[in-house]
Amino acid sequence: MTDSAAAPPSVGFGDAGTPDDLLAFKQAFRRHAAGVAVVTALDPDGAPVGFTATSLASLAAVPPLATFNMAKSASSWRAVSETEHVVIHMMGRRNRALADIMSGDAAHRFDGDHWTLGPHGLPVLRDVTAWMEGRIIERVPVHNNAVVVVQIEAGALGPIDAPLLYHERLYHSPGEAL
Repeated sequence: MTDSAAAPPSVGFGDAGTPDDLLAFKQAFRRHAAGVAVVTALDPDGAPVGFTATSLASLAAVPPLATFNMAKSASSWRAVSETEHVVIHMMGRRNRALADIMSGDAAHRFDGDHWTLGPHGLPVLRDVTAWMEGRIIERVPVHNNAVVVVQIEAGALGPIDAPLLYHERLYHSPGEAL
């Protein structure tokens, strides 16, 4: 960039109590819309656990690999760190209430009939747009977090629906296609 090409105007983050790098990071990612997924597993005692994830990404088609990130302080980390298999669920607009349940109190995420037993006895959420069962092939530690790599082994499509997105700390569904 030359002196004659000025940077576009921006709004400062403006929180004197938070370091600039952390504030910039948090504010920027709040403005990055992400699809909502839910990951479920079994803890070492066989109890179901799950959490919402906006970090889901496809890594490769051959072999079919997906990744998600999670904090090692998360309530589901113990299960994910010790299990071999997980189920990744894609959420649609109709699953907004289910996303609230799965991001709420960990002790109550599996109260009710919104799930069933699937492959390997894993919890599979009902009426999602798609789900994939896979084997964890790698957990890459990064500071107090981990990148989890899953090789997909099975799955199914549910009824089609508009996507569910998370943006600016709220759930959204996009309007018409552009």
